[in-house]
Amino acid sequence: MKTESADILIIGAGPAGSVAAGLLRKQGRDVLVLEREQFPRFSIGESLLPQSMEYIEEAGLLQDVVEAGFQYKNGAAFQRGDRYTDFDFREKFSPGWGTTFQVQRAHFDHVLAKGAERKGATVRFRHEVLSVDVSGEQPEVTARSPEGETYRVRARFLLDASGFGRVLPRLLNLETPSNFPKRGAIFTHVLDRTPPGSFDRNKIRVTVHPEHVHVWYWTIPFSDGRCSLGVVAKTEFLEQYQGTDTERLQAIVREAPALQDLLKDAVWDTPARKLTGYAANVKSLWGPGFALLGNAGEFLDPVFSSGVTIAFKSASLASACLARQFAGEKVDWERDYAKPLKAGVDTFRTFVESWYEGGFQNVIFHPNASPDVRKMISAILAGYAWDKNNPYVADSKRRLGVLEELCAA
Repeated sequence: MKTESADILIIGAGPAGSVAAGLLRKQGRDVLVLEREQFPRFSIGESLLPQSMEYIEEAGLLQDVVEAGFQYKNGAAFQRGDRYTDFDFREKFSPGWGTTFQVQRAHFDHVLAKGAERKGATVRFRHEVLSVDVSGEQPEVTARSPEGETYRVRARFLLDASGFGRVLPRLLNLETPSNFPKRGAIFTHVLDRTPPGSFDRNKIRVTVHPEHVHVWYWTIPFSDGRCSLGVVAKTEFLEQYQGTDTERLQAIVREAPALQDLLKDAVWDTPARKLTGYAANVKSLWGPGFALLGNAGEFLDPVFSSGVTIAFKSASLASACLARQFAGEKVDWERDYAKPLKAGVDTFRTFVESWYEGGFQNVIFHPNASPDVRKMISAILAGYAWDKNNPYVADSKRRLGVLEELCAA
C-alpha cells in the first residue's frame, strides 16, 4: 500500500473544508482534501449569514462567490399567523458585512471547492476515508480511491470537515448525545411563482405554525425563481402525516394559511427529502494531531441558519492555531480553538432554545421593540455571535431572559 504525505489533510470539501484549505494555502501549507462525494451534490443549509462573508473573504474566495450569481440577501423575515416582521441585517449593532447570499448548496459548495483548488489545494472527489490512526507522532489516514485502490496519507495535522458524515467522531468514538430534543426536517426545492410584491426575495422567510410553537417552515428564495422549502418539527409531529415525503410536506404547508397562499401557484417538481435526528455533539473538538470543524463537531438546529457560519468560524480559528503551531509556538487547542468556538455556538444555542420555548418568538413579534435592542438582535441573527461588545452575546441568557419577561408582560 502506498503512503503519501501532506502538511494538512482535510476530510470533506464542503464549506468548512474548502475555506480551511484556502486559509491554509495562504500560509503556504501543502493541503490535501479528501471528499467522499462527487461535486456538485445536493445539500441543505442554503441561507448564509453576513458574518460568513468575512471568512470567505479571508480565505481568498470572495470573488468566486460574488461572481457565481447567487441570490442577494439582506435580512430575515418572520411570520406567525397575521403577524409579520423582518430584520434588515445592514441595520445591526456589530460592525462588518450586512449582506450575503442565498445559495443552492450544490453549486455553492462546488464553487468553494474549485476556488480552494485554484489556491493550490489538492482536492480529490470520491475518495473515502476508511480508518484513522492518531496514536503516532503524526495522524495517519487510510483511504480508498474511486477505482478501489487503498492508500495511506500521513499528515502533520488532520482536520475533519466531513459535516453530517462525522468521520472522526465515528472512527475515534467521539460522539456523545445531543441535549436537544429529537427533531426532523422535510424539505424540497420548488418553482415558487410567488405573486409580484408578495415575497421579499432578499430575505429568508421563517413561518411559525399557527397552532404549534415548535413547528416552523423555511422559505429561501434563489436567483432563478425557485426556492428551498422545508418544515422542522419534533419527529413525533412529522410522523403523524402519511404518504410520500412530498405529500407530507404539502399537508403540513396547508396548515399555515399565509405560507400556503404565498405558494399557491408553486410547481412541486422535485421529490422531497427528510432528515431526522440531526442535532449532534462530541466529547471533544480536538485531540492529538486533529480538530473537528463545523457540523463534524456539533450541529444545533437550522432555525437561524447558523451552521455554515459556525463551520467557517471553526475553519478560521483552526487555521490561526495551525499558523502558530507550524511557527513553533505552543498551542492550547482547548483554550485557543474549542472555547472560542463554543462561545459563539452557546450564544446561538441560547436563542435557539428560547425560540422553541416561544420566548424569543414573542421578542421577535413584539410590536413596540426598542430600535437599539432590535439592532443587537439583528447582529446575532446576522451571525455575529462572537461579538462580546453586544450585550446579548456577552450575557445572552440573562439579557434574553429579561427581554422575554418584558415582551410577555
